[in-house]
Amino acid sequence: MSHAQLPSHTTSEATGLPATAGLPRLVIVGAGGLGREVLVLARQINEARLTWDIQGFYDDRVPATPTIHGLPYLGSSADLNATIEPAHVVIAVGNGQSRAAVAARLTSPRLTFATLVHPGVACQPYQQLQFGPGCIISQGCVLTCDIRLGYHVLLNLGCTIGHDAVLEDFCSLMPHANVGGEAYLERGVYLGTNATVINQVRIGARTIIGAGAVAVRDLPADCTAVGVPAHAIKQHK
Repeated sequence: MSHAQLPSHTTSEATGLPATAGLPRLVIVGAGGLGREVLVLARQINEARLTWDIQGFYDDRVPATPTIHGLPYLGSSADLNATIEPAHVVIAVGNGQSRAAVAARLTSPRLTFATLVHPGVACQPYQQLQFGPGCIISQGCVLTCDIRLGYHVLLNLGCTIGHDAVLEDFCSLMPHANVGGEAYLERGVYLGTNATVINQVRIGARTIIGAGAVAVRDLPADCTAVGVPAHAIKQHK
């Protein structure tokens, strides 16, 4: 859709938000805190350029209230699979393995995974950035060039990613995590708040780097590492 074809910023009397009828339908799977943050992100995207008709939330755990920030709870993942109308889906679940499990349950051919990128994040063609379906790129993130993110990668607030870095499917970076140039994060790696992986370091699948830790050398799969420099303190079964 070209900019000239975008709807005007009319306002819904019910919500006080811009009317978005006719735009692609977006639903958020996950009605917790991250879900509310993803709703803020989607609304910020709409403020910059009307992109989504945001419908509401799905979650296999029924939330405490029937509405969340003015949008309804719409049902479980099974209910979402049963919807007749096509919908774009973003999974607002912070743990990568849990996010993968949710993605595996959403099997309807009418569902498409959306990628949400905050409008303030620089993503120009000359940067050579690749984002897989389902990625969430939050406010304040900085990505330089020649970076590849797999499916459903989560970059929370203020993360930085250096040149030639690769983050495989379902990696999760908490606020202000940093990944150096040519670093490689295998599937499902989790970086805690302010954690850092320096340049050319490889982190094995599903490994957790604790908050504030700095990985200065390769780490194996399925462990938890903490400290500066980060060292493994626990091997996961």
